Amino acid sequence: MDTTYRVPRIDTELPGPKARAILERDRDFVSPSYTRDYPLVVANGCGCWVEDVDGNLFLDMNAGIAVCATGHCHPSVVEAIKAQAESLVHMSGTDFYYESQVMLAEKLDAMTPGGPWRTFFGNSGAEAVECALKLARWRTERQLVISFEGAFHGRTMGALSLTASKPVHKERFFPLVPGVFHAQYGDAGSVERLLAGPLPPSELAAIFVEAVQGEGGYRVAPAGFLAELRAICDRTGAMLVVDEVQSGMGRTGRVFAYEHDGIEPDIICSAKGIASGMPLGVCIAKRDHMTWNPGAHASTFGGNPIACRAALATLDLLEQGLIANAEEKGALLRQHLTAATAGNSNVTDIRGRGLMLAVEVNDADLRGRIIQEAFKRGLLILGCGKKAVRFSPALVISEEEAVLAVNLFKEALTAAG
Repeated sequence: MDTTYRVPRIDTELPGPKARAILERDRDFVSPSYTRDYPLVVANGCGCWVEDVDGNLFLDMNAGIAVCATGHCHPSVVEAIKAQAESLVHMSGTDFYYESQVMLAEKLDAMTPGGPWRTFFGNSGAEAVECALKLARWRTERQLVISFEGAFHGRTMGALSLTASKPVHKERFFPLVPGVFHAQYGDAGSVERLLAGPLPPSELAAIFVEAVQGEGGYRVAPAGFLAELRAICDRTGAMLVVDEVQSGMGRTGRVFAYEHDGIEPDIICSAKGIASGMPLGVCIAKRDHMTWNPGAHASTFGGNPIACRAALATLDLLEQGLIANAEEKGALLRQHLTAATAGNSNVTDIRGRGLMLAVEVNDADLRGRIIQEAFKRGLLILGCGKKAVRFSPALVISEEEAVLAVNLFKEALTAAG
């Protein structure tokens, strides 16, 4: 990939001829359950840029849905993957031992405030949530859990039962896991009302909450909300589980977004940005909570040696400046988005933390048109919530790239409005 370009380059119609051929094959052989907002067929990537199979170049404000924290194909991560692949690809850390898995657990313990911690390794955010749900029930010997309206915790059955963002996620999949109650996000009083009504406090195993709701619209937990949930869990003996699958790994200017609120969870779920694109999800729990018996939970591929090495390289890069860059460039991006949309009656809110930002518009159809107009101009953005556009670029983003993204977004907003 030619990395000398500093602006998008669209040389063909979109999709181009090579992309169209692949789309036709996809239509016949790949599950139609996947959501694709525009016909992008990626060939390669570097940093905040991706090139499609027809040679068109795009500025990527998605980072693989907040996954490629260190940018596409960061040299340090690529080298770690290559080196590990040459020595050991797989040995199943649930039945055997290898040092990279232990090293990663040690690293996560060191980077996560409030330890000591133990880590369970899976392959995705949904798997991390499933682990947390089982662990909370095992530890407390209780069955009932609370999550929140607008939450997205995954699509596997336990995680799906906690999810409450879009009807399409649950349609035709009932019955789900029983014992899940939903409260109003940001309102600890709605949790108290559940506990005073249909939910016996003595049966509450856990409260699951996103420090920043992801698919729910990049909604930041109001000040004091997480602390109130912590107090409820302390009073009832329940576990406080914070889902940091999208908001964690430096994206908000801290390792985890809950750190902004000064609380300590019992269990943390993380994935996405942890391994720069390698499949890895982790459930991090207080050491005295994660004491379940051998065989209680396991994963054949979780904590694969290659994924662990990619994660170790990623965490090093986060500590060496990318977390700080997320805070700095996030503030810059927000400042420019605010200036660029000032006076535009179609924009109703700009919110988020660090490089997890959303621009809310007043109409869902308008949001769809903005995304398409951005794609035509070589800018990759996606929606979140009902009417918002999300910005979740790689944490390596430069000031120049942030300003360019805002300018392209402003053009798309004007053309769509």
